Amino acid sequence: MSLKVTLDLDACQGYTCCMMEAGSVFDLDEATGKALLLQPAPSPELRIQVENAARSCPARAILVENG
Repeated sequence: MSLKVTLDLDACQGYTCCMMEAGSVFDLDEATGKALLLQPAPSPELRIQVENAARSCPARAILVENG
């Protein structure tokens, strides 16, 4: 089943927890200091990492849905 990841940049505070959990899906935008979504539809193999990234985000800026 495919994934759909949404990143709320208004909520993001740049804690980088998402990068630590799913570095192939998230990065840091140096210009804004906020997360950058590299893969809005990551492969199913990354589900656990992406869900961990969403859970670990203190700002609750990541939404993971079935795509």
